[in-house]
Amino acid sequence: MALSVETESHIYRALRTVSGAAAHLVALGFTIFVAVLARPGSSLFSWHPVLMSLAFSFLMTEALLVFSPESSLLRSLSRKGRARCHWVLQLLALLCALLGLGLVILHKEQLGKAHLATWHGRAGLLAVLWAGLQCSGGVGLLYPKLLPRWPLAKLKLYHATSGLVGYLLGGASLLLGMCSLWFTATVTGGVWYLAVLCPVITSLVIMNQVSNAYLYRKRIQP
Repeated sequence: MALSVETESHIYRALRTVSGAAAHLVALGFTIFVAVLARPGSSLFSWHPVLMSLAFSFLMTEALLVFSPESSLLRSLSRKGRARCHWVLQLLALLCALLGLGLVILHKEQLGKAHLATWHGRAGLLAVLWAGLQCSGGVGLLYPKLLPRWPLAKLKLYHATSGLVGYLLGGASLLLGMCSLWFTATVTGGVWYLAVLCPVITSLVIMNQVSNAYLYRKRIQP
């Protein structure tokens, strides 16, 4: 027996609510797991994985889930209020990422190691640079009068698309980091696979949210 459109809509919203809640928990749980593993303060390098997971796993995920109609923790705020919270969270993520990048560069300098010698390092640098550009572009959406020649609808579309790419770059950097000697020396077996699933799960949730709630809607508009 075929489900009615209303029933399918309720099921779809329920699934998005569950997946959004899972993304909140996974993003926070993964960041706590990395912090426990790294023991921040035990060495200069120990701050790098903590800050990067805080930036790309927790803060960026929360910044994007702010706009989720089903799982946002700030649904009581206006669209403008949520946009400002989104920008603050993204800015905090960028600051954490820049600090994490700076500390690992200093760590490598102290050890005399080469920079950007791994795919993890290259992806991480690209993700940080992309995050910086994305935050800069967000200023134009907060204050559209700064870009009077650009239609606001197009700016939002470009920002959403670019933001999704940046988020996936951050997730890729985390995945590559879990293939590093530091991570695999401590985390093995089933725990490693569970850890790898964390950025995959949050990326799938964010991809679904952005593509369905924004990009798809823009595409079908005449």
